[in-house]
Amino acid sequence: MQANDESNASSRIRAEQVPLVDKTSKKDAVVQYKREKHQLEDLKQEMETDMHQIPINELYSRLETNSNTGLSSEEAKRRLVRDGPNALSPPPQTPEWIKFAKNLFGGFAILLWIGALLCFLAYGVDYAMSENAIKDNLYLGVVLAAVVIITGCFQYYQEAKSEKIMESFKHMVPSLHNSVLYWSMYVIVVHMLHSLWNNFAKVWRDGKLHEVPTEEIVVGDIVEVKGGDRIPADIRLIVSHGLKVDNSSLTGESDPQSRVAECTNKNPLETANIAFFSTNAMEGFIFGTGKGVVIYTGDKTVMGRIAHLASGLESGETPIAKELAHFIHLITGVAVFLGISFFIISLAMGYHWLDACVFLIGIIVANVPEGLLATVTVCLTLTAKRMARKNCLVKHLEAVETLGSTSTICSDKTGTLTQNRMTVSHAWFDLNTMLADTSEHQTQAKYDLSQPTFRALLRVAGICNRAEFKANQDLVPVLKRECTGDASDIALMKFVELAEGDVSELRDRNRKVCEIPFNSTNKFAVSIHESDTPDDRSYKLAMKGAPERIIDRCTTIMINGKEQPLTRDHREAFDRAYLELGCLGERVLGFCDYTLPLEKYPPGFAFDTTEVNFPLSGLRFLGLMSMIDPPRAAVPDAVAKCRSAGIKVIMVTGDHPITAKAVAKSVGIISPENETPEDVAMRLNIPVEEVDGTQCKACVVHGSQLREMTKNELDFIVGHYKEIVFARTSPQQKLLIVESCQRNGAIVAVTGDGVNDSPALKQADIGIAMGIAGSDVSKQAADMILLDDNFASIVTGVEEGRLIFDNLKKSIAYTLTSNIPEISPFLMFILLNIPLPLGTVTILCIDLGTDLWPAISLAYEESEGDIMKRPPRNPQKDKLVNERLISFSYGMIGMMQASAGFFTYFVIMGDNGFLPLRLFGLRDQWDSRAVNDLEDSYGQQWTYSSRKVLEYTCHTAFFVSIVVVQWADLIISKTRRNSLIQQGMNNWTLNFGILFETVLAAFLAYCPGLDKGLRMYSLKLWWWFPALPFSVLIFIFDESRRAILRRSKRGSFVERETYY
Repeated sequence: MQANDESNASSRIRAEQVPLVDKTSKKDAVVQYKREKHQLEDLKQEMETDMHQIPINELYSRLETNSNTGLSSEEAKRRLVRDGPNALSPPPQTPEWIKFAKNLFGGFAILLWIGALLCFLAYGVDYAMSENAIKDNLYLGVVLAAVVIITGCFQYYQEAKSEKIMESFKHMVPSLHNSVLYWSMYVIVVHMLHSLWNNFAKVWRDGKLHEVPTEEIVVGDIVEVKGGDRIPADIRLIVSHGLKVDNSSLTGESDPQSRVAECTNKNPLETANIAFFSTNAMEGFIFGTGKGVVIYTGDKTVMGRIAHLASGLESGETPIAKELAHFIHLITGVAVFLGISFFIISLAMGYHWLDACVFLIGIIVANVPEGLLATVTVCLTLTAKRMARKNCLVKHLEAVETLGSTSTICSDKTGTLTQNRMTVSHAWFDLNTMLADTSEHQTQAKYDLSQPTFRALLRVAGICNRAEFKANQDLVPVLKRECTGDASDIALMKFVELAEGDVSELRDRNRKVCEIPFNSTNKFAVSIHESDTPDDRSYKLAMKGAPERIIDRCTTIMINGKEQPLTRDHREAFDRAYLELGCLGERVLGFCDYTLPLEKYPPGFAFDTTEVNFPLSGLRFLGLMSMIDPPRAAVPDAVAKCRSAGIKVIMVTGDHPITAKAVAKSVGIISPENETPEDVAMRLNIPVEEVDGTQCKACVVHGSQLREMTKNELDFIVGHYKEIVFARTSPQQKLLIVESCQRNGAIVAVTGDGVNDSPALKQADIGIAMGIAGSDVSKQAADMILLDDNFASIVTGVEEGRLIFDNLKKSIAYTLTSNIPEISPFLMFILLNIPLPLGTVTILCIDLGTDLWPAISLAYEESEGDIMKRPPRNPQKDKLVNERLISFSYGMIGMMQASAGFFTYFVIMGDNGFLPLRLFGLRDQWDSRAVNDLEDSYGQQWTYSSRKVLEYTCHTAFFVSIVVVQWADLIISKTRRNSLIQQGMNNWTLNFGILFETVLAAFLAYCPGLDKGLRMYSLKLWWWFPALPFSVLIFIFDESRRAILRRSKRGSFVERETYY
């Protein structure tokens, strides 16, 4: 029976290790899709295994291995063939030609391609029917095709540039260490294959220790690791001698974690007898070695599960992508509707089908803002560069606006909200608590060294300490010096250096004779030193460790420099202080010392740390020191700014709930006036179970509680509580929190710095990685990188994101207004049968010429002051292009601009003898090559060629009039609510834009030779002025509208109808 169980278990392990191979046919595609979705949901759940709990001999039987000899070489080869290499499965890649094709045929491009094909068709038919076919349609078709190709290439180039931004900005992203796996969904696999897998591991095979490439490690291998090694697979420890690992790539917390052979927790992610693939065995610890058996390799490791989880998540459309898609559909719908409608009307009115096709082309070209998508891309690029100067490096351009749309920020604690360095915050001695300076630079750190107990406390903290400053840093500020050692030891050493002076000199005066390092069994560290007093030849013992362990070893206490018996009153004062500091979420250490009797321990005494031959009790208690990773100075203001902007900030950390809650309160994530259920229970002195949590506005949720929750319960917590802290969370739980926020309708930004954060970073609407402390994994997975690891920079990015959304609205409003004066000439051409007032090529000169720089210049416009005082925009209601913007651009300003164009057109026609009434119904004769004696209103006869020169001159004048009225349109687009006097004219890029479009229009109108290519003919100087009154009218109209808007109540008629 037992053999059968072992056989079944062995089969189960083999089945788990077999890599997934897609053998499905097309007819099984649906089944395969459902299977992949099920696997993804399975990966979102907590890892379940008993590998860390079962007796070690049962594990050997299950894995069919031997702890002394390891696997045989033949068995290892067989398992390698069965399970595959110890590597992550390679990802599929999207071919570049598909990416290029999407840009060439997506968005407005398909409409322009249709227009180009119709142009070629019209020219082909005309050429077949007439020997003297006009080449205008051919030229227009070539121009439209060129526009689409150039725009598509530009957008493809921007995408390719965005994908390679990590390489191009590599010098901008600092890195403190390379202690994490080079992995990122798919891209990081490449880094892994080139870096990680070049490593070797020490493995027992055939009874001998071999160095084996890590990708050849298999389940059941017996491996040995030491300080500095990378853990080559998920292993269960058999033997551990002071082994510590850096799990920061998995948990996000940088404290070294002790590894032992015994199971310490049912949760495999929290037990101390498993070392995880890609984590590092820490250097600098005595006896830091271990031996273990491989339980998972490759895709089945915890890291592999996270990799597959992240890579399996589908990245949804960004908010700005949805807005642009909505805009494209809207404009495309209008263009197609108008084009087809007037094509039918033209046929009904008796026009030849070829002429109707030309009308269709003109209406499509007039409706499509050909340069707008390029303008949006450039505007986003400019904002991305501006954000980079403010320490926000954007990898994907669309993330620029997404950050501005954010309504919830799920922030990591360590290094983002805090300074990512342990700092001494309190010292308790002489029965009093002293507050230490925890500011970022500690420029005000002044301590009273006249207190003998404090000096004795500093002495023990400095000498019973294994941290060291790296060499050649004498001129570097203490807090910025690089160090080696444990985080707590480093904090104590820097505190002593700031308080008393040179630590190295202190250690030289108190030369260390021997020491017992801190370990998880003793929970203390002790060292023996020579005395720093010349007349005193006795040895001094110094000890630090867990406060309860330290005080239990003491019989006396130092008060005001005098040694006294440790009484019950002293112990009660100690308990109160310890509890008070612990409730602040701080790490507390106790300190004591002892002078060894000279007669028993003379100079040269042989101290033995294995069979301890010196006292470890009867010591003198000195005091406590507590440490915390203090909040960054700018974070509380940044959190307050988020709250005023309607953004919910949620802390998601792997740290202890007490510590997380303390930090949350100190930075304002939990407000002073809001209580958690635990706070209420403590205040009322009742069990927390009796508190109605729904009456509270804040809560702290432990990972173990989260594990038992359903989706609906989690959604209730995320939706109900305004202030939330999630502590002791796993990577899967962080992902579930993000998904819950999104189900509640939030646009979510997530910060992270480790491999554990990568699934959440990808699932979020915008993932934000840390540039300094962040792993290569998180940097690759994220959409944005904080170069200074500062939460306050996120708020700056939110402000920039909101600003660019506002400015894009202004830019689009500016661009769309010229659509009406571009469309209306074709409509009047068809309906009134007048000579064409504006040519199709001339429209392209506006959309891709004079309008481009001014539209881009609006990206430089400053905010209108209320940008961080309003709630996040509602994606369902506050669209980039809404009905009010269309109404404003088309129905108000656009109509005025069209009026200016037609007024100029009729003025020039009148100047040349064709009064308005004469033009109505004249088109057939005007465009007939056979009519060379057409009479104007005064009886003058016009040939076909002279009529065409006049028509093209009118095209040029209509074009110039649009430029003139666009001066006013550009100025009024600077602000949606403020007066121009309030906003000012400080945007010099925009000021130059007015000059630019004027000079370009003049160049196109007067440059010799353009009459052939663009049908542009020179104008009389005074023909620039008929449109000027309309420009003034537009300015006065909109200033008046905004004045009424400012004086009206919110929700007034003017706001509802005109505030876009």
